Amino acid sequence: MRHQTARGSLLAVRSDRVAHPYFHAVEYFLIALQLIVALGILNVWMLRSAKATPFRGGDARNLREEFAAYGLPFWFMCVVGVLKVGLALALIAALWIHRVAQPAAIGLGLLMLGAFVMHLKVKDPINKALPAIAVLAMCAAIALL
Repeated sequence: MRHQTARGSLLAVRSDRVAHPYFHAVEYFLIALQLIVALGILNVWMLRSAKATPFRGGDARNLREEFAAYGLPFWFMCVVGVLKVGLALALIAALWIHRVAQPAAIGLGLLMLGAFVMHLKVKDPINKALPAIAVLAMCAAIALL
């Protein structure tokens, strides 16, 4: 079943959802969450990986230094990067292939939980862990709604 939007029928309605007065609002909320999470992850790992941000763990100025601050090897950073980018792309693909959304959100949520634990490990102030907590919460919403 396809849903007509102002932009046409680009977005398919999830066939596993029962029609409800708030059906469309929830669908659009999920689409927004998927895009926010996916584009945020892609931004961090593809565009800003070599740049300093106030959210890097320890005193790190880039992703490689951040993983080193956590005591993690470079190969582990590469594995996490491939997983995060792949799952972010899966969240985008889930706009059309809906059954991909829940596993992708769960996978990213677990990675974000790991990121939060790493911030705790190096005793970062809580504000450095806020992006991980926020993305974890959004992934939980995507997986549960």
